[in-house]
Amino acid sequence: MTAYPQFQETPYTYRDYLEWPDDQRWELIDGTPQAMTPGPSVTHQQVVLSIAAQVERALSEKECRPFIAPLEVLFPKPIENEDNVRTVLQPDLFVVCDQRKIKSNAVVGAPDWIVEVLSPKTASRDHIAKRRIYEQAGVREYWLVHPEDRVVMIYRLEKEGFGKPDVVPMEGETGVGILPEVVIQWD
Repeated sequence: MTAYPQFQETPYTYRDYLEWPDDQRWELIDGTPQAMTPGPSVTHQQVVLSIAAQVERALSEKECRPFIAPLEVLFPKPIENEDNVRTVLQPDLFVVCDQRKIKSNAVVGAPDWIVEVLSPKTASRDHIAKRRIYEQAGVREYWLVHPEDRVVMIYRLEKEGFGKPDVVPMEGETGVGILPEVVIQWD
């Protein structure tokens, strides 16, 4: 049986994170480990895959590249080098348009668009902590997909941060504001 990370008083970093067992999924928020277990439900995975397939088709000839979890996204503060980053997240789906952010084993810096499909265990983290991180890092558009309620909350970055979210039903189609070529069909 693999052990969980031993909790310590000083914040964890990406260097520590890389030492943890591969059979468990974790995120780091401001140096604090956040378990991502149990794994997502079948409905969660179906929604992620459906959106991802549509995004991949729409961006196949474009500079912007889509990715799905598990892939780490590092959110460095100005004083942190890559090893010392204290916030490492695994968004369900994200798109990166700046190729310089894409490294061999992670993405370093804010993606342009992030989609989180809500699960009961992580919904509050996605709504509060991750939204704050994404907003401060400069994510241009953030979607919270509620499969049970069949709605999407869409946050768009404005001058002062994320504005009020648009809440749209998962019906018909929904376009991605920052990527006009991407339109998600909700069937």
